[in-house]
Amino acid sequence: MALPPRRKRLLGLLAALAAVAVITPLGIGAALGDDHGGSADPGTVADTDTDTDTAAGPAAEHGRLSVCGTTLCDASGNPVQLRGMSTHGLQWYSQCLNDASLDALAYDWEADIVRLSMYIQEDGYETDPEGFTARMHELIEEVTARGQYVIVDWHMLDPGDPAYNLERAETFFAEIAREHGDQDNIFYEVANEPNGVAWSQIKSYHESIIPVIRQYDDDAVILLGTPDWSSLGLSGDGGPQDVIDDQVDAENVMYTFHFYAASHDDYYLDGLAGAADEIPVFVTEFGTQEYTGDGPNDFAMTQRYLDLMEDKGISWVNWNYSDDERSGAAFEPGTCPGGPFTGDSGNLKEAGAWIRDRIREG
Repeated sequence: MALPPRRKRLLGLLAALAAVAVITPLGIGAALGDDHGGSADPGTVADTDTDTDTAAGPAAEHGRLSVCGTTLCDASGNPVQLRGMSTHGLQWYSQCLNDASLDALAYDWEADIVRLSMYIQEDGYETDPEGFTARMHELIEEVTARGQYVIVDWHMLDPGDPAYNLERAETFFAEIAREHGDQDNIFYEVANEPNGVAWSQIKSYHESIIPVIRQYDDDAVILLGTPDWSSLGLSGDGGPQDVIDDQVDAENVMYTFHFYAASHDDYYLDGLAGAADEIPVFVTEFGTQEYTGDGPNDFAMTQRYLDLMEDKGISWVNWNYSDDERSGAAFEPGTCPGGPFTGDSGNLKEAGAWIRDRIREG
């Protein structure tokens, strides 16, 4: 099996440092939106080993990550930039997450990280907390078995005040952290896109939910939503300085930023650049289209964002790994659940093919 480019570079470095050693590579082998529609089928769950210490992949390569300064660092203290994909809402596109699609994302797309997007309203978690929590457990194990990092995304959107769902969030994150807190590959995104409320209120929510996670998981990275749809306040009356001047007093936290390249121009790009010099930022959602997740692709502007994120060491996740009819989805409608999902399948939309190439370049 051909080794991915990143594995080739890693093996070359190891060989140069220890030419006498025999290296046996463990090759990797076999949002915005509020009316996305579609029916959800749980899909197939693989019976695979979920031990992050033995699964080959980025999580085994880098180990437990932590926040160092304004970026992520691996277990040895070296800076790490993760690149990956977000699922669509599990209530609509769970059928796009099965053995074949997750294998493709890990081994063909070579994604470092998968964001599991669980809406709270919009026919999501609040309609069946037990069922959605069980599905999240399954998917965490699936991604873990493939050696990747995973973001558990509490995808609150409407209403925009995260405190509206605080009790639900406390129940959910306590369960997730209790079950998976000993793993090295978990990120907790505790509020997808707060909107309509001030940073002070959002911060208060974060200060309430962080201890719930920390009672079971001492050191995983927690991703904190920011004002005005996680734009660091740039889509409202404020801006990044509100967060910079009043940061959450907690270890191993990062602040989220979302952008859609056809809608968010230099004002947002410059805002991200400035913020990333002051606080740790993780781009947990972006698209090459308009903020609706639809419309024409602006690959030139997207590349400017990607270049900035590479320069600043900002990790990123693209929206979205599904066959939604909108241009922001990776696959043509009808691809799920049968696939195929690989780059040579002919099922990738223009945005899907483009972002797959960007992930594989990492």
